[in-house]
Amino acid sequence: MKPLRILLADDHALVRAGIRALLEKLPDVVVVGEAGDGHAALALIAEHKPDLALLDISMPGLNGLEVAARATQAWPRTRIIMLSIHADEVYVHRALRAGAAGYLLKNAERGELEQAVRVVARGEVWLSPAVSKKIVVAYVRNHPVTDGPFGRLTARQREILQLIAEGNSTKAIAHRLAVSAKTVETHRKQLMDRLDIHEIAGLVRYAIRAGIVQPEV
Repeated sequence: MKPLRILLADDHALVRAGIRALLEKLPDVVVVGEAGDGHAALALIAEHKPDLALLDISMPGLNGLEVAARATQAWPRTRIIMLSIHADEVYVHRALRAGAAGYLLKNAERGELEQAVRVVARGEVWLSPAVSKKIVVAYVRNHPVTDGPFGRLTARQREILQLIAEGNSTKAIAHRLAVSAKTVETHRKQLMDRLDIHEIAGLVRYAIRAGIVQPEV
């Protein structure tokens, strides 16, 4: 039987090391690469085309949700499991809508990692039990999960929102995305209009609330 080829992406080196150590103890599992940011994760997925990718939901430059959305479009055979500290159903909804087949909380028991990997590898969906309960409760109460105005942003607008919230200037964003500063300004104005937020500080606060970036501690 072929080994299960897994890619691991998390911006914390110690977290990656811990998860990798657990994965490498599993039979028939091979970690083919690891990345510390979203763009590196996408490049490695393109290079290795792994069976499974474990993606941290919060990564610099390009967050895990955006990586999942792009990866599942370009390489649909690579199944995605999101790694997250957030048990809120809104995050789970976004992850599943982005194409993820699994959602694993970082405070999960060790055994859940193997369960998630095995379940998703055979084509099914895995949600951490704490997350499953919240989703079921929301459904039973007939409270549809919604992204609000965030769901109306384009992928490029979400990427620029993240880069703004990380403190990048218009010039730096333009250089990073290989577009003109005017194009960045146009996207920024459009996302401000859609979110009805018209100052940079407000965009940063929104990005933190939406889980696009993590607050500094």
